[in-house]
Amino acid sequence: MQLYEWLSNVASGQSSAKALVYRDTYLSWRGLLHRVDRRAQELHALGIAPGAWVGLMLGNVPDFVILALALSKIDAVVVPLDPTTGNRELEMILEAAPLRALITRPRGGEGGQASAGLPYYASPAAARPPAGPPSKFIPESRRRLQGTLLTCGLYKRASLAGFADGAASPDIVQLTASIGGDPKGVVKTSANLAAAAEAIGKTLDVSASDRILCTLPLHASYGFDFGLLTTLASGATLFLEDEISPKRIAKLLREQSIDFFAGTPALFGSLVRVPTVKPLKTAGARFISSGSALPANIAESFYQRFGIRLLSCYHSTQAGPLALDRTGKDPESIGRSFEGVELRVAGPKGDRLPASETGPIWVRSRGLSVASVPRIHLPKRSDGVPIGGLDDGWLRTGDIGQQDKTGRTTITGREDDLVKVDGKRVALGEVEGCLEAFPKVKAAQARVITDDLGGPMVVARVVRAGICRAQDIIDHCARNLAPYKVPRQIEFCEQLG
Repeated sequence: MQLYEWLSNVASGQSSAKALVYRDTYLSWRGLLHRVDRRAQELHALGIAPGAWVGLMLGNVPDFVILALALSKIDAVVVPLDPTTGNRELEMILEAAPLRALITRPRGGEGGQASAGLPYYASPAAARPPAGPPSKFIPESRRRLQGTLLTCGLYKRASLAGFADGAASPDIVQLTASIGGDPKGVVKTSANLAAAAEAIGKTLDVSASDRILCTLPLHASYGFDFGLLTTLASGATLFLEDEISPKRIAKLLREQSIDFFAGTPALFGSLVRVPTVKPLKTAGARFISSGSALPANIAESFYQRFGIRLLSCYHSTQAGPLALDRTGKDPESIGRSFEGVELRVAGPKGDRLPASETGPIWVRSRGLSVASVPRIHLPKRSDGVPIGGLDDGWLRTGDIGQQDKTGRTTITGREDDLVKVDGKRVALGEVEGCLEAFPKVKAAQARVITDDLGGPMVVARVVRAGICRAQDIIDHCARNLAPYKVPRQIEFCEQLG
């Protein structure tokens, strides 16, 4: 219950200070604590007991914050989920994670079908299941949370063995992609959360006077760590935004004097293109960029227009904050490690490499999670520790890079087919498998490119087995993959290179 403990501590010390601002409303720390306590009582009355895993399929709204803290109070496990998660992917998540409950917004579509991104078994009871095999995971009941439009579906699920009460019990499970593209839940304890918050707080000098803007999704680890986690640990004010509009974000940065803001290169690239922006006058502002490589032209353009240097950051779901370019003058580097984090470039067996030599990146910290669901059996490698494996507390991340004599690190690639698109892991093998499942595709090859505006996107080369249009293939992928995994461009060819 680390999250709730932070809330209680801050509320007792600065009860009337602003805790959460969302559009035209705000909650003080005392008001937030009151709402959390009431919601915790309701969840307990629904039968959600300590140790129960509860999915939150919500966007960046106050309800996400309140429910996450309420679940923390009753010692339940918070499992944030992307609201755009499709039927197939949620089915795999439910297979791997023993959700006792799933809280979401009911959104019935036309004809009784569940709307896009919302599985039919998370929809109102009147919704009819889409064509195809029925889900194995039908809620035994659905309840409407008091005073909201939120629906809580309750499942008959037993807790996983091996996650007993104690120091190793999970507080939160954050979803990412495994090497095969299947969902993998990264299990984080109170100690992991405290270490991540301490690393961010000390490295970036976060205090209660800071004003933090969070536009990144809270269901993703990057947004959660640099948004809610940092706010609770420091007692700062969190400005929450669920509308990704560059004009609106630029206005918030200026009018609310935001001190702390984490984004992606694509987001900062879109802010640069807003025609009416003026330089910001917030002294000591820290704007962090992660999720993919930060192009030098975007970093420089943002500095010229806003007067603030972007700090290139290295972050992962499993290990949390890892490295940061503290000066903001070398965007193509991820700088040196966060406080309390060890990072090195070493060989496949963990042996340190000479400065400027390219090799696998290894990390070690108290924020590193050592458990996941489902438990993945990593393939053995004859040349050393497998990618994603641990050796004496050191994690082989799968990233490849170089490190100079001062400890500054530059990422140069990956060891496997896992790539990042706007901060989300994508397994290219999964995309290729989906493409080749289309009847008129003989073979496919997927890759990620970055456009001139800093936006990474998946594109594909396809060998056709019959006459079809690129849009037909994209529509097929959209029905079977999460939106960020769908190829934006299809190039037809005679054979793959």
